[in-house]
Amino acid sequence: MTLLVIVGVLAGLVVLPYVQYIVFAGVLAYVFWPLRERLVARFRRDVSALIITLLAIVVVSVPFIYLLRELTGQAVSFAETVGEASVDQEYVETALREWGLTVDIAAVVDENQQLITDGVDRLANQTLSTAQSLPGIVIGLVILNFVLFVLLRDGQLFIRWVWTMLPIRGSTKRELFARLDRLMWASIVGNIAAGGIQAVALGGVFWLLGFDNVLFLTVLTFVLALLPLVGAFVVWVPAVGYLVLTGQTGLASVMLVFGLLISASDFYTRPLVIGHSAGLNSAIIVVGVFGGIVAFGPIGLVIGPVVLGGAKVTTEVVIAARNRDRGNRRAS
Repeated sequence: MTLLVIVGVLAGLVVLPYVQYIVFAGVLAYVFWPLRERLVARFRRDVSALIITLLAIVVVSVPFIYLLRELTGQAVSFAETVGEASVDQEYVETALREWGLTVDIAAVVDENQQLITDGVDRLANQTLSTAQSLPGIVIGLVILNFVLFVLLRDGQLFIRWVWTMLPIRGSTKRELFARLDRLMWASIVGNIAAGGIQAVALGGVFWLLGFDNVLFLTVLTFVLALLPLVGAFVVWVPAVGYLVLTGQTGLASVMLVFGLLISASDFYTRPLVIGHSAGLNSAIIVVGVFGGIVAFGPIGLVIGPVVLGGAKVTTEVVIAARNRDRGNRRAS
């Protein structure tokens, strides 16, 4: 037992620096598995795995590096824009007076100038720090694609190994695997699709209205759209406020209308894409997303809810199987 613990700790130390890329490779292998099954019917396993890995490099790795570079520049530009934005103080004060409120906008801005400046500086520094880690990201992507190839080639062997190692009966294993499969599909494929729909729609609105840093705002919308009851709302509402404060009421009205439509669409698109049978509890999603980011990095946005949901499903299945065994023993 001591030897197993030592080996496990040493293996963990080796894997830990790139665990998020390894986990991401597992997610991609799961997503691409249906395509892999079709290719295996025509080609050998290694050839099929190589084709999909090359596809992942073209579709995921190369765009990711480009996106990171562009996102870094736009995030810094966005921070500078927020810090230098000029507010139409007279317009805002007049509008507030019509509502019976008297506010000195200049005094409010002066009182909070340091807070605004600190926030902008933190955003810029964090973005630049991410850009400086680009060499490590490239190494991680190499590891990701290699692990992806191995999982696509030998994934069935890994699943058989897990099946053999689980100390539970075959019927319970089948139920557990089936429920975990529905959970992963809901969290990985369903949530990403639902968030992507909102992000692309709102990004199109930002582009049509002439916003700068559209890519940054679109990615921010996608990340927040993974959270229930949050989504695009947190992005487009400040945008409406910004347009109002700068006196662009016409554009603010357009943004308000489209923002409401996009946020309301979440109540229809998410159930449509995910389905109702494997939907995740809102608390599990929220805790899983933030805890997943801390534990796994950016990929934790997706894998965090799967880990928590998987723990819940596993506990339910194992306890139900134990209760059935106890009932059968009492009956006999």
